[in-house]
Amino acid sequence: MVLVEPCPGFATVSAEEFDIIVVGAGISGICAAHYLRERCAGRSFVILEGRDAIGGTWDLFRYPGVRSDSDMFTLGFSFRPWRSDRSIAPGPAIRDYVRETAREEGIEHRIRFGHRVTQAAWTTADARWTVTARTADGERRLRCRFLFFCSGYYDYAQGHEPDWPGRAGFGGRVVHPQHWPEDLDCTGKRVVVIGSGATAVTIVPDMARRAARVTMLQRSPSYILAVPARDGIGAALQRWLPAGVSYRLVRWKNILIAWALYQASRRWPEGTKRWLLEQARSHLPGFAIEPHLVPRYAPWDQRLCFIPDADLFRALRGGRASIATDEIESFTPTGLRLRSGAALDADIVVAATGLKLQMIGGARLTVDGEPVNLARRVTYRGLMFNGVPNLVLTMGYTNASWTLRAELVARHACRLLNHMRRRGVDLCVPVYEEPEPATRLAIDLTSGYVRRAAAVLPRQGERAPWRLEQNYLREWLALRWSRLEDGALRFARAGEWAAVPGNADPVPSAE
Repeated sequence: MVLVEPCPGFATVSAEEFDIIVVGAGISGICAAHYLRERCAGRSFVILEGRDAIGGTWDLFRYPGVRSDSDMFTLGFSFRPWRSDRSIAPGPAIRDYVRETAREEGIEHRIRFGHRVTQAAWTTADARWTVTARTADGERRLRCRFLFFCSGYYDYAQGHEPDWPGRAGFGGRVVHPQHWPEDLDCTGKRVVVIGSGATAVTIVPDMARRAARVTMLQRSPSYILAVPARDGIGAALQRWLPAGVSYRLVRWKNILIAWALYQASRRWPEGTKRWLLEQARSHLPGFAIEPHLVPRYAPWDQRLCFIPDADLFRALRGGRASIATDEIESFTPTGLRLRSGAALDADIVVAATGLKLQMIGGARLTVDGEPVNLARRVTYRGLMFNGVPNLVLTMGYTNASWTLRAELVARHACRLLNHMRRRGVDLCVPVYEEPEPATRLAIDLTSGYVRRAAAVLPRQGERAPWRLEQNYLREWLALRWSRLEDGALRFARAGEWAAVPGNADPVPSAE
């Protein structure tokens, strides 16, 4: 039995009924729990986690060399400073950091592990979500007034892996980084890593330390930027200033550097491209930059790949790794045959071919009995959907650390909850009444994993509040100071609306 004191605008909580249900116990979920405890005291909430551990992506990914793809002073929480001067951190250290944060914040006891949310059904008449979770003991149902999805947008069940011809006849082993086998030993083996993104550039230098040879096979290159693994300025500030002050200074330094790099990439793409390629040439004298390191797209049309202390370049320069820019014609019993006619012998093939995206952990949504297709909905401030009441989703930045936006979303959700309590209302719902349809994907990148997910990703509009800003500085102001009563977000008491306005699918798909 869960009992809390009644709050204005909310009825007394009964057994298995909560004010808020948080879905996911990774970075976003722990972040949400912190702010709910801090800013919404007296509200009851529970965290439902489909797996058996805290950490989300950082607990799932165990491939060699797994590490942060953004600096830890911004990937870390603002309320719990990252104490090391190591800016790019290994995955196990990040996993420990998230778990320690949950323990120190007193959040662990609120997590129900092994609860995979499969369905959420909203009923306007009583302004409640009924959440169905699959557990080892069968289905469980819980009810809440507000639903907070912190499950990211990766499909944890499997990554993307093309159906290559001849794969069944390959005599070696094929693995995907998302589910790395513990017994895989690459010592003295010939390894081919298929891919050119953040995962591939992480795996290659790590496996090259033990393997006989590692080849990164790519259809097209990505932009790669070498960065220091340790933050020298951060280390100096930590020595001379109090921990909280130094952390905030380093955090804002890195926020501004990342923002400036992105803005330069969008405003002056050719100049940024030349700078990135010159940086690569300085690390790889005599290396064939063309075609192996010259992408077909402009900087930040896809995410940049960061390599700490130029580890990939060092592996290439030392001859422990190589790059092949070509396409796979088929697998052979001993490796791969390429479109150019070349062959790559391999004992192990690593399919670093990307991830699959899914929204809200693959759960089914209904509003008053009608299924909700999020691919036909528009994001409101990048955290709610038109026609879907009392639901917030954390979607991180594509050009900055995930945690930066996770914190903005969590604070805004608390602000919204407190506004509803003050007004004595039970539901809030964005209503899209713009004259033009929204056909742009909410994630505005040209990456393959985004294009493959066009049928599941929501849309964004052309202007606020329907546009998903990839700008932390602008959103820091907007989500903190914007009017909640902005005309697009409607509020009501339970029973005032027979059905949620704007619940029909008003947005045509982009295809």
